[in-house]
This record gives sequence, C-alpha cells and structure tokens, in this order.
Amino acid sequence: MSPEEILYLICGLLIADFLFDQWLNYLNLRHGRSGLPEPLRGIYPEEEYHRSISYQRERQRFSLWQSSFSFVLLLVMLLSGAFGWLDGWLRLYFENPLILALAFFGVLFVASDLLSIPFQWYSTFVIEEKWGFNKTTPATFIKDKLKGYLLGMLIGGGILAVLLYLILFIGPSFWLYFWAVMALFSLGANMFYSSLILPLFNKLSPLPEGELKEAILAYSRKVNFPVENMYVIDGSKRSSKANAFFSGLGKKKKIVLFDTLIDNHSTEELVAVLAHEAGHYKKKHIVKGFVLSLLQSGLMLFLLSLLVFYAPLSAALGGSEWAMHLNLLAFGLLFSPVSLLISLFTNKMSRKHEYEADAFAAETYGAIPLQEALKKLSVRNLTNLWPHPLYVRVHYSHPPLLRRLKALEKYV
Repeated sequence: MSPEEILYLICGLLIADFLFDQWLNYLNLRHGRSGLPEPLRGIYPEEEYHRSISYQRERQRFSLWQSSFSFVLLLVMLLSGAFGWLDGWLRLYFENPLILALAFFGVLFVASDLLSIPFQWYSTFVIEEKWGFNKTTPATFIKDKLKGYLLGMLIGGGILAVLLYLILFIGPSFWLYFWAVMALFSLGANMFYSSLILPLFNKLSPLPEGELKEAILAYSRKVNFPVENMYVIDGSKRSSKANAFFSGLGKKKKIVLFDTLIDNHSTEELVAVLAHEAGHYKKKHIVKGFVLSLLQSGLMLFLLSLLVFYAPLSAALGGSEWAMHLNLLAFGLLFSPVSLLISLFTNKMSRKHEYEADAFAAETYGAIPLQEALKKLSVRNLTNLWPHPLYVRVHYSHPPLLRRLKALEKYV
C-alpha cells in the first residue's frame, strides 16, 4: 500500500471507531427506564434511582465532549503530518534512534496529559463533586499527577526502552523476547502491586481485630482460602465509592478493603463480598486471566513484528524516513479493530467469571448477603441499572446488577 492509502485507512478506522462508540453511547443513554426495578424497592429510594439516571447521563455527555476533542485533535495531527514534523524536529537534537524514539513518546505523553488535565479536573471537581462522590483535594490531585509522571518515566519508560532496544538490535524476532519480558513484568505487578505501588498513593492499615476480621478468617478457613494479611485502604481520601480486592499469586493472598466499603456494609455483607473474591481464586480465574492476557499480548507483538519495519507506515504519518516510533504509533492506530474483537471476547469471559464467583459465594456463604451488598454498592455508586445489551457486550467486564441479582435467586 502507498503511504496515502495507509493514511486514509488509519483515518477511516479512526472515524469508524469514533462513530461506533458514540452510537453505543447514544443507545445506552436512551435505554434508561423510568420505573424502579422491583428487586431494589426498599433499598434504592425512588429519588436516588432518578439521581442515578441523571448522573449516568451527565457522565456520558461529558464523555462525548472529551472523546470528540481527542478524536478531532488526533485526526488533525494525522492529516497535517504533525507526527512526522515532530519526528523531524527531534532529529535536530537526537541522533541515537533509541533516544530519539524515547523523546518522541515522551513529548507525546506529556502533551497528551497536559491537554487532558482540564477534563480530569472538571470530571473530579465539578461532576463528581456535584454528585457527592469527590473527596479529592486539589493538593492530592496535583500530587497524584506528579507521582504518576514519576512512575510513568521509571516503569513505562523502562519497558518502552526495552521494547525499542529489542526492535533495533534483535530484528523481527524481537517479539518473542519482549513477550517474555511482558510475562515477567505482569507476574511481578500481580505479586508486588499492593506492596510497592499502591502505598505511593494510598495508606494501607492492618484490619483491626474484631468481629469482621474473625468472620473473614473463619470463612477463609472454611473454604481453604489462604489469607496472609488483611488491610484497610483509605479510599475515602479520593472518593466515596467503594471496592475490595485481593492481590498476590500462589498460596498467600492479601485482602484489601476500602474504608468506604466497611463504613456502609454489615459484617455479613462484607464477608459475602470477600467470598466472591475467594471464588475468583478457587475457580482459577486469576490464572486464566493471566494466560488470556499473555496470549493477547503475544498476538499483538507478533502482528507488530510484521509491520514495525514497514517504511510506508512512517511516511503515512508524515515522516521523511523510516522511524521506529512512527511505525509503533501507526500500528497502535491500525490495531484498533483487532483490539475491539479481542475485548468482546475478554469481556465476555470476565462476565462469565463474575457469575461463577457469585455462585461460589452463594454456595459457600450465602446469596442474600451478597445480593444486599451488591444492591448497596449500586445505590452508593449511582450505577446504571438499565445499560443497553450491546453496550454491555462491548464495555462491561462485570454483568449488570439486575442480571447478577437474578442469577443469585436460584441460591436463595
């Protein structure tokens, strides 16, 4: 293909992806129903239900403005050859192709993030504040950005440097070596995220002795779920929304509960939530997810190896000569249809795993406390109760609330 044909293909894919996404958002926005579902009567006040509809609509309208801005900006940069211009300008200062590529992506990262700050600020301090979710202070927001930059440079920059080095000095077979690097990195991230990364942003405190801890330990012993430590995270530092998760691979698990979760749920409901998380472990969902992610990254890297040395890709983005970084950027844009197809499959698998984890919790602990916990989480987070089925297939990694409640009915 000629560079012009590649450019038109990239722009066509970009336009199609944007229009498809906006069509999905429109379907989802119009799919809301006026009546409060029967399973939620008595726990979801009528006024809160209507608030949830208004909140979801405001979030989607904001998403439209944000995505439209990004879409138009990217389209303009592609058609104007701005990426090629940036490559040419940086070549005046950097001769080493590895340093040149790192500088190119560094400039794009900083510029992209600076342009996104107004949207992030508005989302946090206007929308989330308006609906009573925001607990973030401007100081915390700025600190988080600075820490994110530092981690991006150290971790993201380091991984990118390894990829670029392998492409330059190994050649087309680089993808096998980098695939191994990504596998090791993913393992390390799973093992050490809650110990090394999370404490940079949040405070983790041991779960105090008492009824909740004893109930969790008793359930863990009952189902042979290995628990090493239990922590409370200060999620209320940033948002009133709640969550819980466990981390670690192998025999020892670390349970992390948001303080907002503990403050608004009974002991039975909290244990039911953790029983759901234990279900993921017992059903080997973590291992299955890791293998699936590994296969996905292997496919992407193999396809990249076929195109990363194809010079017309650089020319399509306005480059005067082959540039590894321009080809990487062009590949990322061309990969979007494959990424969509993969996400349809991975989201379907994820939703299946959520049903299985719910069933495990219902069988080993109880369906009713899990249902009550899910209802309360939905109320507090103003969850969309009626998402469009197609929107769910494309974007949801968890089943909608009403479907989860219905699936749990058989265990009541």
